[in-house]
Amino acid sequence: MSGLDTVIGGKAGNPEAVKKHVAEAVRLEKARDRDGAVQQYRAARELSDDQSITFNLAYLLDLGGEENEAVALYTELTNNKKPHVNALVNLAVICEDRGEFLRAERLLIQVVDTDPNHSRARLFLKDVQASKHMQVESEGGPIGLGNAILDTPVTDFELSVRARNCLKKMQIRTLGDLLKITEAELLSYKNFGEQSLVEIKAMLSTKGLRLGQGLDGQGKSGVRKDILDELKSIVPETTLNKPISALELSVRARKALQLLNIGSIGELASRTEAELMGVKNFGATSLHEIRERLQQHGLSLRQLS
Repeated sequence: MSGLDTVIGGKAGNPEAVKKHVAEAVRLEKARDRDGAVQQYRAARELSDDQSITFNLAYLLDLGGEENEAVALYTELTNNKKPHVNALVNLAVICEDRGEFLRAERLLIQVVDTDPNHSRARLFLKDVQASKHMQVESEGGPIGLGNAILDTPVTDFELSVRARNCLKKMQIRTLGDLLKITEAELLSYKNFGEQSLVEIKAMLSTKGLRLGQGLDGQGKSGVRKDILDELKSIVPETTLNKPISALELSVRARKALQLLNIGSIGELASRTEAELMGVKNFGATSLHEIRERLQQHGLSLRQLS
């Protein structure tokens, strides 16, 4: 959550200089010059102890992937006698992504205790509490004699708890689903590391298969182009070419889409839930939000065939 409506206050110094730095930061942020805006907020922070300046700086650092410094600034704001509410929420989102579920839960409970009607904090709190208790559920069952190898459930193979959890959350249920995902996409998902990748590649190898095999012959860009061509029969091309910013998504959802280099509404509609679920800072709340925004434009996420 951003805060461009900044109230100037602070240390003894030059209030007019602070005001100029903040105004320039706001202008640069609207012009999408994040680095320039960060520089201006840093200068304003040197002259003022106004919490909103610190928050805006932390927000831009967080959005740009400079997570450690953002955490330090958010923590500073949450340790005040009257904690900054949006800093509590944004810090909780980062803690959840890092797997620090207890800390994230404490931060969100602090918000809800203060403001029981804070809808954003309540939704994120549900996500955090669900993540704390996430368990691997066996989906198995014998495979019917008529099923092809690509319909084999991934749960039929011996994988670690971490790998099984990740695949389950990404809604990757069969070997066929795995063949439509690349190594790079798997590694972009939350809690998915090199060891899980090694496990899955070895498992596929026993069947003479490999990641991304389902994309052979067309290439990823070719698959996307075919899908976009189909979408043009549903909505105008001008709608598909609109930037993601037109959807007015939350910070969490926007950051997740940035990791997948999704820049337009059409590119988003060409993606599946499996490609979105598990990406950094992405959960059920973000998925619901994206579905809702796409529906407003007559679109939906692509369904796996």
